[in-house]
Amino acid sequence: MADYLEEVPGKEGTPILKANPFEVLDREGVGELMRLCVQKARSVKPDLEIGICGEHGGEPSSVWFCHEIGLNYVSCSAFRVPVARLAAAQAAVREEREKEKVAQRRRRKDLVEVRD
Repeated sequence: MADYLEEVPGKEGTPILKANPFEVLDREGVGELMRLCVQKARSVKPDLEIGICGEHGGEPSSVWFCHEIGLNYVSCSAFRVPVARLAAAQAAVREEREKEKVAQRRRRKDLVEVRD
């Protein structure tokens, strides 16, 4: 059994980590460091190309996170490419849907203000 699946002492059934840290990005730890680095780097050089390479680049939730924080690309082993492409497309569609929801809320708010 992998170490990350070992149970927390005294809390049977509770793994130490939720997922393998070598495959899935830890959004609260490493992910926050990545977000901070991307923000600071882009504040100095907005067109800087930033990406990630390795098994994280082919894991769907990690790909979604990389899209969310504004990475330009993910790179992964060949067998993970189809999954990474699908996850990247899903992230882009999800982002467009979120933008449309925000636009709809703004239109409704403007409509209410016009009526008043």
